[in-house]
Amino acid sequence: MVRKGRLDEIFSKALYADDATLYSVSYRDFNSIVEVPLLEFVELSENFQVIPQNRIMLVKKGEHILYRKYGFSIQ
Repeated sequence: MVRKGRLDEIFSKALYADDATLYSVSYRDFNSIVEVPLLEFVELSENFQVIPQNRIMLVKKGEHILYRKYGFSIQ
């Protein structure tokens, strides 16, 4: 059995067991960081086909940070 990664677990919980509207995702888009609501990100990324997980820098639920890519700092 393959174990889910941390981001997979966060997205799975947010989409299927929690209120997905509370979550936001920040991802790298060329030289800038774009923050969008989780549901918008899933649509934009076409289920991680267009925007892969390695470009995700930060995942928040409200103001609580659930995931931060190593070396990424909020400015």
